[in-house]
This record gives sequence, C-alpha cells and structure tokens, in this order.
Amino acid sequence: MTLDLVAAVRRFNRTVTQRVGALDDEYMASGRPLAQARLLWEIGPDGAEVAALRARLGLDSGYLSRLLRTLEGDGLVTVGPAEPVGGDARVRVATLTEAGRAEWTALDARSDQLAWSILEPLSGQRREQLVAAMTQVERLLIASMVVVEPCPPSDPRARACLRAYARDVARRFDDGFDPALSKPVHDEELVPPAGVFLLATLNSEPVGCGAVKLHPDAPAEIKRVWVADTVRGLGMGRRILSDLERYAAERGWTSVRLDTNRNLTEAIAMYHSSGYREIEPYNSEHFAHHWFEKQLDPAGRWGGA
Repeated sequence: MTLDLVAAVRRFNRTVTQRVGALDDEYMASGRPLAQARLLWEIGPDGAEVAALRARLGLDSGYLSRLLRTLEGDGLVTVGPAEPVGGDARVRVATLTEAGRAEWTALDARSDQLAWSILEPLSGQRREQLVAAMTQVERLLIASMVVVEPCPPSDPRARACLRAYARDVARRFDDGFDPALSKPVHDEELVPPAGVFLLATLNSEPVGCGAVKLHPDAPAEIKRVWVADTVRGLGMGRRILSDLERYAAERGWTSVRLDTNRNLTEAIAMYHSSGYREIEPYNSEHFAHHWFEKQLDPAGRWGGA
C-alpha cells in the first residue's frame, strides 16, 4: 500500500460526493439529507426488515433508529412487528405509508434525472467509458466490503455455506455429490488448534467459506472452498485460499495440499495460477481427480480479513 494509492482514493471520494450532491442539505432537492433519502429508498415499496436495513447500509443501530423515527415523524414510514397478530415482535419491519410511497416515486425520478445529468455532457463513447468504469469500481468496492474471518463450523451461517457448497458441487459433478461417499470433515478438525473455518460475509450475509486442517507431521489440507454466485468473479475464492495458506504458514506449516474434482475448472485454474503443482493422489477421496500441493512462505503472516 502506497501513499499515492491512498491519495487517489481520497480524490475519487471527494469528486463523487460533490458530483452526486452528498454534501447538500437537501439531497436532490428532496427536502431531506442523503441519509434519510437513502434509507427511504432502501425500505422501498415492499418494505424491509430493520435488521436487514442495518446490515445492508452498515449503520449503527442507534443511528438507524433515529433516522426511522424522523421518517415516522414525517408520516412516511411505519415500523412494527413482521406479523402484527401472533408474529415475533422482535422482528421489526419498516413499511412505507401512502405519503412515503409518493416520496419514494419522486426520489426514483430524481435519481434518474441525476444519472442523466452526469451522462448528458459526455459524448456517446465517453458515456460508455464512464459506465464501464463505474461498473468496475462498483464490483471492486463490493469486493472490499467482504469480511473474511474465523467462524465456528457449527455456526448457522457456516452450516448454510456448507449446504450451498454441497448443492453447488452436486450440480457440477458427473455423478452428483453424496456426502456419505466423501471423506468426512469433522467440526473438531476445523477449530483451533486443529484447524480453522473461515467465513466470508457481505453486509453480514454469508457469501463464501473455506477451511484448513493442520495435520500433525504432514502438510496442511485445504477443504470446502466455496463462494456464492453473487460474488463470483471478485477474487473471493483466491482471497479465502490465500488467507487459509497464511493461517497455516503462521502456525509453522511449510506446505499445503488439496484435492478437487475435474469439473471444477475455475478452481483448478486458480490453483495453478496460485502456485500449486499437481501431485500423486495422497488420499482416497471418492470425488477427486486432481491433487495439488504448494510450498508456503514461512514468513507469511495471517491477518484475518
């Protein structure tokens, strides 16, 4: 990381906030600041759970409550249980009133106008360039928002990822995927000091996982690397793999192994480009066709996310 890179990001942030009117007292002449307008937009015509809004916008619960109270006071939003009769009162849902839906529609129209005002001064080719650059920036920003950290394999979010992994490989393997035929991976093998399970989350939602088993007197073994379709192509698989390697290296392991199925072509390409070399089979995994090993940098340091 260099100071030039940091300075470039800061310049970009200043330009964007000025161009989209984030500094104005009234965002897009809506009569309310950006935070309130954005929250109104996220609630939308279908409503939204308060917990989901907090995760999606990355807001402190106290600040979100104050914003909701302001919108409620203006007669735009109501907040109550998901099911007023017999429902779980702990699940709170924000819903637009009739006045709120009218303001949401006006905000939608103003947002189109703002986007057009950014594109209109440019030539056709420059518009395409700007939109392509915005799309790339958006994808990279999403990648930077993903958090990768250790998680107990028994955590419901970890279980959800492992179920998604099983569904994904069952769809791609020639003969499906039966966990009973695969070499088992037990929870106790994926908790320190025996190993670790890493969970990737985006806005608190699980979007990927991976694990490493630290075998005594043998190379470490990487298992169950998976990323959701929503973050495919953002380098999440490589990031999880790298974090698992660093975790093993920091604990003294000098090499790591893994096996994979011939149909997981993207994973195979990632392993090759990440410095893995194919080796002879080291296990009897029913669904494996390729076995890989990589020498680890003993100076590697694992930093979590």
